[in-house]
Amino acid sequence: MDFLNYSEIMELDLKKLEEKIIKLISLCSNLREENLRLRSELTQAKDNMTQASNRLEVLFESLPEGAEPMNVKS
Repeated sequence: MDFLNYSEIMELDLKKLEEKIIKLISLCSNLREENLRLRSELTQAKDNMTQASNRLEVLFESLPEGAEPMNVKS
């Protein structure tokens, strides 16, 4: 096998590998950003649920003694 030809083939393989690594790094970066965004959204959703739960608790506590919540049909 000719050394120059082997070197060119190796260079092409390395270039392909480099392109794949660049794509992988980009994908990891995008996934990291998406993960951070989703964590933030989850935290906000949990906060909203906690606030809603607290409001419901206050409403239930303000009901007169013996009063039952209304059944709401969907």
